[in-house]
Amino acid sequence: MSRFDPLADPARMRAAFLPLDTVPRGPAWNLDEILGLLDPEHALVDAAVLVALVPRPEGSAILLTRRTETLNQHAGQVSFPGGRIDAGDASPIHTALRETWEEVAIRAELIEPLGYLDPYHTLTGFRVLPVVARLAPEYVAAPNPNEVADAFEVPLAPLLDGRHVDHVSAMFRGHLRQYWEYRQGPHRIWGATAAMLVNLGRRLGAKI
Repeated sequence: MSRFDPLADPARMRAAFLPLDTVPRGPAWNLDEILGLLDPEHALVDAAVLVALVPRPEGSAILLTRRTETLNQHAGQVSFPGGRIDAGDASPIHTALRETWEEVAIRAELIEPLGYLDPYHTLTGFRVLPVVARLAPEYVAAPNPNEVADAFEVPLAPLLDGRHVDHVSAMFRGHLRQYWEYRQGPHRIWGATAAMLVNLGRRLGAKI
């Protein structure tokens, strides 16, 4: 078991993240890992995802989705609800809530944003702002079959204890790339989603 359940300590929880009232503008925390792998001629696309923590009797859980196999990008991968920031979105928080409704039909009133994680750059050209939130445990997810094959939860405690988290190396575009991988039950969570989970764990005090 982890040393504490963060949702049981709201003040500590909020203090762990970047404040909601200021959109993070600093550099991505993973720049060293993607050095030389991004095309400098193409501007990054701004995006936001929802890192939803669900209070459960056995300890907090994290909501994740599995993308459909027919998508052009990230097909079949485990991810957070989210997507690119549209011109009409009032903020990255609005984007995360809108995308969560579009992907898994969870209403915004069931979601309490708590703060931001650090910006993250993906190899597919996105600058992602993860919005951490408390999700009411009575939510019911209804995946949009055009985008999401499944919605499920994984426990937070193993992440905070550093269990099942590995830093893996592989060749990508002629470069040796390192990326994070987090395994929970039948789920292999890797790449950007696993990296953002590592960032979440570190901000909550995990020694990852």
